[in-house]
Amino acid sequence: MRLSDRAREIPESGIRKFFELAEARDDVISLGVGEPDFSAPWAARTAAIDSLERGRTSYTSNRGMAPLRERIAAHHERYDQRYDPAEEVLVTTGASEAVDLALRALVDPGDTVAIHEPTYISYGPGVELAGGDPLSVPTRAEDDFALTPERLEAAGAADADLLVLCYPNNPTGATMSDEQLAAVAAFCRDNDLRVIADEIYAALTYGTDHASIATQPGMRERTVVVNGFSKAYAMTGLRLGYALGPAEAIDAMNRIHQYTMLSAPTTPQYAAIEALDRCDDEVAEMVDEYNRRRRLVVSRFNEMGLDTFEPGGAFYAFPDCGGDDEAFAEELLESEGVAVVPGSVFGDGGEGHLRVSYATSMRELKEATDRIADFVADRN
Repeated sequence: MRLSDRAREIPESGIRKFFELAEARDDVISLGVGEPDFSAPWAARTAAIDSLERGRTSYTSNRGMAPLRERIAAHHERYDQRYDPAEEVLVTTGASEAVDLALRALVDPGDTVAIHEPTYISYGPGVELAGGDPLSVPTRAEDDFALTPERLEAAGAADADLLVLCYPNNPTGATMSDEQLAAVAAFCRDNDLRVIADEIYAALTYGTDHASIATQPGMRERTVVVNGFSKAYAMTGLRLGYALGPAEAIDAMNRIHQYTMLSAPTTPQYAAIEALDRCDDEVAEMVDEYNRRRRLVVSRFNEMGLDTFEPGGAFYAFPDCGGDDEAFAEELLESEGVAVVPGSVFGDGGEGHLRVSYATSMRELKEATDRIADFVADRN
């Protein structure tokens, strides 16, 4: 069977390698999974069950159920984002589909797409599948992995066509303030860059509210915002996301969506309506628990000499392991049975770091950090 050049050239996920190594062993504590260890809120699960019992198993509108789009638009007013649910909201099969649709709707063959790194591993391959050319824009620990106009300029992003922005960030947990985003927004306006802002971790911030580049002057009309229900509502397996943006962008994304997914799954849409209506308290409880774990993990890493800045969002820590991150991760798994992901998997700027997910129980985090401390002591 002859494969397309694009299919042959798309690399295997670097994260997958470490999952497979971990799965081959017993007694492994995995700190590599970017998934909540909570179940979806009970009210959302009940709504999903009820929809099935009532036989609500037909297609929905391509754009998603109107009541859900209305609630999504209302929900985003808390971030000072205002969108027309009829024309500026699209419900998708996970946030990943929303990113893919946005790339395919906005990128022409040969377009350059700037991607700040380290960041989520799917953006680069997604750009290539859309026919574009990814441009790495490294961010650094000394800036707490925030994107700056200076970094964009140095990487040549002034000549790019599009910027993919992911804050709160996977894998670093970095966030950006309104002031920092204002500087990036000015760069985008000055150089006519459109933006895909993946804000899937918007609800998971600590000590400060989420800030969006879409609310900066002149940016709403050039930004597609992506979000979903996987992280904040622990609904990863239900595969439900959405995009918000200018009507012409959402319409183009919907036309592609019509020929690929047709519509998002029906049952999760009923769960999502209930989640937005009734589950803020459960989300707040999850955020409080993540915050407890965050403080534990960051303090333990700094105590053992693995310099770790304080992540402002998501559920990842990004300690500096002081050398070859891939070797460190492999040796840690082999000797101590703890799985983490090398930072270099996530692109330029991630070298010498580890992605450590604290979306697991306090008991396992305490045991895992004890094992890591023993490993570091033995190495030294």
